[in-house]
Amino acid sequence: QVQLVESGGGLVQAGGSLRLSCAASGRTFSNYAMGWFRQAPGKEREFVATISMSGGTIVYTDSVKGRFTISRDNAKNTMYLQMNSVKPEDTAVYYCTARTGVASRSARDFNYWGQGTQVTVSS
Repeated sequence: QVQLVESGGGLVQAGGSLRLSCAASGRTFSNYAMGWFRQAPGKEREFVATISMSGGTIVYTDSVKGRFTISRDNAKNTMYLQMNSVKPEDTAVYYCTARTGVASRSARDFNYWGQGTQVTVSS
């Protein structure tokens, strides 16, 4: 089993910045594609960003392009989501996920999930 633990969530003002981290267990982190999804109250789970094993392929949902940056540090078994110019619409629980395959926009493709971290953007 692979364990994923998100951290870095919290309360931030609109226009501010926040960095989420996802720490993965084991020593095979580089063999997994990773992703971030989010879910707001009463809404469906939404794709945010995904990154391939080496970081060579990165895909964002349109609403975060130019504001969020996904990255990974395989030496530290950690993935990040840098959130800049945040908006109230970004308020959600953010989930880290991983899969033994290529980067994907579909939650159903991912094998492992973290517990989520709450991000709240105030206006």
